[in-house]
Amino acid sequence: MLAKLTPVLIVARRELKDQLRDWRVLFPLLVLTLVFPFLMLMIAGGVVDFVNEYGADLVIDSLVPFSILLIGFFPNTISLVVALETFVGEKERGTIEPLLSSPMQDWQIYLGKLLVGVLTPLIASYLAITLYMVMVSRLDLNMPPPGIVVQLYILTAGHAILMVSGAIVISVQSTSVKAANLLASFIIIPVAFLVQGESVLLFWGSGRILWLALVGVIVLSTLFIRMGIAHFEREYLLGREIDTLNLRWIWSTFWTFFRSGTRQDGSWHRRAVLPALRRLVMPSLVMLALLLMGGWMGYAQVTTSAPEFIDGSVRSIDDLREQVSDMPVAQGMNGVEISAPFIFLNNVRATAAMFLFGAVSFGVLGILFYMLNAGLIGGILSLFAYVGVSPWLLFSTGILPHGMFELPALLLSGAAVLHMAVALVTPQTGKSMGEVFIFLIADWAKVFIGVIVPLLLVAAVVETYVTPILLRSALNW
Repeated sequence: MLAKLTPVLIVARRELKDQLRDWRVLFPLLVLTLVFPFLMLMIAGGVVDFVNEYGADLVIDSLVPFSILLIGFFPNTISLVVALETFVGEKERGTIEPLLSSPMQDWQIYLGKLLVGVLTPLIASYLAITLYMVMVSRLDLNMPPPGIVVQLYILTAGHAILMVSGAIVISVQSTSVKAANLLASFIIIPVAFLVQGESVLLFWGSGRILWLALVGVIVLSTLFIRMGIAHFEREYLLGREIDTLNLRWIWSTFWTFFRSGTRQDGSWHRRAVLPALRRLVMPSLVMLALLLMGGWMGYAQVTTSAPEFIDGSVRSIDDLREQVSDMPVAQGMNGVEISAPFIFLNNVRATAAMFLFGAVSFGVLGILFYMLNAGLIGGILSLFAYVGVSPWLLFSTGILPHGMFELPALLLSGAAVLHMAVALVTPQTGKSMGEVFIFLIADWAKVFIGVIVPLLLVAAVVETYVTPILLRSALNW
């Protein structure tokens, strides 16, 4: 194993020498490492003086962790420029041919460049964070708990791996440094939104939720690395000379995959949809397990937290039962018209949005949304169980009638997203990443149009005209 890692270290040493010779990268990196902590300290001091007048303890307690998160993020943005030109930059300079003609394996070359691309900004981020914490310890600012500090250090490493691995994937697939830099926004903007979400967790969340965000970042980083190695081919890197946006080829490729050789003879479901469904058997089983897990987690969470917010007296439970009976679904059963087209279009939009979120995150965000929906169902069942309504009765009359159509549709949609994530990180010999991505979108479109949309249509009709009657009869509302 050590012999296989030696070429990785050789490539890493070569890449490190190139970076240390470029002052245009070192100078802004040093500025962010040494100067930015002082700026954040001044801002933190001013914010503390301002919020002390209003007693905003929550802001003060979370101010230092928030500053640490930002200090660790900005050095990664500078080093992103270096990662973007890792392969394509050497190709333009004409220095990559000796490296690619060496007896090293593709994964050794890729990991060698990735190692230096991650370590350089990570060391700078850690130095900046340590310097900031030393200065904070000498001032009248609240230091975060050790557990939060550990989370922030690991989260900074996750951001570095995520951004650099994504940038290297772009560098491999691009034919010029200009094209790679233009695509940098597809990394910086999503990660910036991710940092904003993590900031919200720091201010209003808990350490346990932040650990979940950390796991998500690590999973995304691992998938980026796996995808980069899976689609790294020396011949592909040297063979392409210019990027072209051929919309006609994109549409023709998509339509070919979508039709799967069928004609206007009604055999599209048999020759196109059924093979796509067979490819979703294993992802469907995985999604079923994840949905059951999400439902159980939602049920357990509400069961645990309900007594903390609701007094156990008979009067409080009666009040809660009255509030439950006044929920929108109960109002709909008591005479307010429920529109089947609205339910259908809402479910279609939600399914399409989850697919888009999953497509840009290797399925992670899409699967999390599916688990969140399952968790909401579990939480509602637990809430009704707390007020004395049998969760099995509620499930069989209020969810199962339309759920027997809607839940399989959601399950298949989630399985398609999961299948896309697995296929993107699996080597596809003879196919470019763009061609694989088009094939996966066509596969999802087959299942979406041929199976999911009809199921959601039937589910909307049943949810509008059948479920309210069964639920009202079972609960005597």
